[in-house]
Amino acid sequence: MPTDTTPTGAPSGARSLEHPAREDIRLADVLHALADPMRLRIVCALAAAEGELNCADIELPVSKSTCTHHFRVLREHGVIQQIYRGTAKMNGLRRADLDALFPGLVDDVLRAADLQSRRLADEGDA
Repeated sequence: MPTDTTPTGAPSGARSLEHPAREDIRLADVLHALADPMRLRIVCALAAAEGELNCADIELPVSKSTCTHHFRVLREHGVIQQIYRGTAKMNGLRRADLDALFPGLVDDVLRAADLQSRRLADEGDA
């Protein structure tokens, strides 16, 4: 069952986004979301920030509409949460939910992404 992210005390007309409830997050969906290099880049940036980031804070070499698509896939698959704060759409990694459901997965994915990034950089220097 999707959950709503309208902040407590927000005006009734405040925009909100649906997210899957923790119990509805499935491993196959998370892995699908993480399989795309741009989405993995977003997750790595959010993990490094250890807090919320605005969509514009994460630079991706794709169009704005493609960025929106990638953030939506991550949200709909339970990897990130998005909430409007004023006019800004803020993004955060659903680390606690993912760690509770799939212990070690996020750490392993982040470690593997870092190793791959370093390996590719080394190959580029050769």
